[in-house]
Amino acid sequence: MEGPELLRLWVLAALALGGSQATVLDHHVLPDLRLSAETGAIFVHELERELFLEAFPGSEDDDAPVTFRAHLWDHPDLPRWLRFTQRDPGQPGFLYGCPLGPELGTHSIQVLAYNRHTFATVSQRLLISVTPAPGGDAPFQAEFLVGNRNVEELLPEAAREMFLQASAGVWERGDLHIINVTSALDRGGRVPLPIEGRREGVYVQVGSHSPFSPCLASAVSPQSRSRCHRGQRPLASCYDTFAPHFSIRWCNLTLLQVWPSPTTPGPLWGSGELEDGGGFEPPTEVVPRELLPGFLVTLLVPLAVAALLCLLLGHLMCCRREGVEKRDLQTSDIQLVHHSSIHGDTRELRLMAGSRDVPRPLSTLPMFNVRTGQRINPMPGPRDGARVPLLPQ
Repeated sequence: MEGPELLRLWVLAALALGGSQATVLDHHVLPDLRLSAETGAIFVHELERELFLEAFPGSEDDDAPVTFRAHLWDHPDLPRWLRFTQRDPGQPGFLYGCPLGPELGTHSIQVLAYNRHTFATVSQRLLISVTPAPGGDAPFQAEFLVGNRNVEELLPEAAREMFLQASAGVWERGDLHIINVTSALDRGGRVPLPIEGRREGVYVQVGSHSPFSPCLASAVSPQSRSRCHRGQRPLASCYDTFAPHFSIRWCNLTLLQVWPSPTTPGPLWGSGELEDGGGFEPPTEVVPRELLPGFLVTLLVPLAVAALLCLLLGHLMCCRREGVEKRDLQTSDIQLVHHSSIHGDTRELRLMAGSRDVPRPLSTLPMFNVRTGQRINPMPGPRDGARVPLLPQ
């Protein structure tokens, strides 16, 4: 390859690399958005694709896929009461959840959106202020399982208002509000088959300050539960209230009555300034502790126990031995004479066997020739006809 062509390839590669880096580094920050939420009520914030598409630098594609990510500011996760969902890059994202009493305060959430065509990114910080509900938590709560919806289909405000209207016809009350919306997959439900019309299912929790209606009470009665176990419909007269928009699985209906728990008063925080004439009195110094007794007890007690065990083991092994003399004193004379005679006779036989000049017995000879390695019978006898082969070898 010639020099000018090689130089041109290097220039093109550098331009492509620089252009890709410039595209990746395109980033825009939207102004902070302040939101409010109340305890005991559903909080929903829709991440609109159009808002972020307009903020992408140099973007002219209105149908570009946008992927959202959300997490706490300077933290990788969301708060435990807040969840995020986005079905696909062509649909908006939703931040939803129900804050409780421990979540009072301001939560800083960072939302990051990136264009999947240009890889440009846009970020925005959400400041969610959680305040206590004016009327307190609803004491009467009902949880419905909607079988023909996904969670993102019930999060828009229009769908929630429609569900509240249907619930008002069942509850026969008007002071209803949605407490929480949860996907059935988060409750251990199964992922539906990829068939048209199948949905994951959504648990919708509705609260009110009014008691339950007779229809709801009959739907959770023991007779209705018994019919559900047999695969029949429960005893309820309000099936058609939610139709045809919502398919309620009445066997999964749950009624809960919540009583307000007494709250203990928290500490009263002052202004942080001392009163007039008051002086700051620092805490007294801590008296130094004497650690030597504890150290000695920790170190010497195990050593003393180990020494006692060693002494006991040495006494049992060395001082409690019988010995040959003590054993002979405790043995009868007849046994001692018998034992000594056996030893003497054995010693005499060994001496006689070592001094005699006779050939070795045949039983001690090897059964093979040392030079040829052929196996031989040390005691040859008459040939056995039964062992002669039929055919000559």
